[in-house]
Amino acid sequence: MDRIFKMDRLTNFIDHIQSRIAFFPTVISLGGLLTAFLMIYLEQKDISAHIMEIAPALVIDDTDTAKTILSTLIGGLISLTVFSFSMVMVLLNQASSNFSPRVLPGIVSDQKHQIVLGLYIGTILYNIFIFISIEPTKDNYQTPGFSVLAGIILVVGCLAAFIYFIHHISQAIQVGNILTAIHSRTKSEIRSIVKDQEKKTLVFPDQEHWEAYEITETGYFYGILNDNLLEICKENSMRIKIQLHKGQFILDGTIGFKTEKPLDNDLKEKIISNLLFSHEELIGENYIYGFRQISEIGVKAMSPGINDPGTALNTIDYLTSLFLDLIRKADFEYLTDDEGENWALIKSSKFSEVLFNVMATYRLYCKHDITVMRKLMHMLKTLKNHVINSNQLEIIEAEIYELRADANSNIQNKRDLAQLNADFISWS
Repeated sequence: MDRIFKMDRLTNFIDHIQSRIAFFPTVISLGGLLTAFLMIYLEQKDISAHIMEIAPALVIDDTDTAKTILSTLIGGLISLTVFSFSMVMVLLNQASSNFSPRVLPGIVSDQKHQIVLGLYIGTILYNIFIFISIEPTKDNYQTPGFSVLAGIILVVGCLAAFIYFIHHISQAIQVGNILTAIHSRTKSEIRSIVKDQEKKTLVFPDQEHWEAYEITETGYFYGILNDNLLEICKENSMRIKIQLHKGQFILDGTIGFKTEKPLDNDLKEKIISNLLFSHEELIGENYIYGFRQISEIGVKAMSPGINDPGTALNTIDYLTSLFLDLIRKADFEYLTDDEGENWALIKSSKFSEVLFNVMATYRLYCKHDITVMRKLMHMLKTLKNHVINSNQLEIIEAEIYELRADANSNIQNKRDLAQLNADFISWS
């Protein structure tokens, strides 16, 4: 049990730091530093002299030339690094202004951007340490010609990375690519949950008379150490209901979970230690953030300063695709053992809640635009044709009623209103 607990904590820690922009640059920079020390060691073993005998054209054997080249490479690469990430800041500011500040973590934490930054810094550190290793003596001085050649090759690699970086960042900042990335990530997470629930029975005891326990943490709830919590439940022959859902901001004193039998303080604290909290919103595997980000981009596009209804229409297409998957997801998630027995019931955002939040946002900011309202009506009618129970049908019909009411109150042109229920024909 303790070994599994430590491994899950370690896995969670690694996943957490990998999402930070400094992770890959730090690792690659250390790699550049270690490479410099390796090359200094090889120079002490006269590797340049050996290569000089085989291919003298590849080795720089003049001290002043080596120092000049290295200093030029260091200065140029520092300028390139500053320019590259000054441009990133400008583009991030543009993305924040035009789309939504919530798309920034996905752009900043892109591993490709981190690797390019790490390559820059690692090469700078390599060249600096090779430069300071040039310490001439009277008798046995040897210019590190091969190390200088390696530094030149690394800088050429940085130039290639710079070209790739310019291309990639220019693509990543386009709204179509941002929406596609959010949609793909969210759809993958929902389908994973649906596929997992298809293998399980949705049977769980009634929790009306269970013991309720408060959370002593404050912050955003972003997940559970599943294996650990399942092991605790099985060891204590106890079922548990998690009252929190991912992304919820928790205050000290919130009812966090219920158990079918009373717990002592040690067991209670052990359960709480398997609930993960953060002081900032973490996207992670929370599909709700996908709906939230896409709808915020759509609403922002309808603001007077941007006035881009085409983007709003695109966001509704992506939301329709996601809702078609979400409509198949159960209202709760379960932790199940290998025998198929459910030990934990986990609260999650329901289809009705997500649909209401999305529609309420669009209706408020887009109710004056007949094109967007028609697109929303088309989305609701599409979902209506794919419901799997009568409750979902009632929810969608309620949203259709509210959409019509807002359209009637805010669109004065009767011809436009007559087109609200017509089939939507895309411009594209």
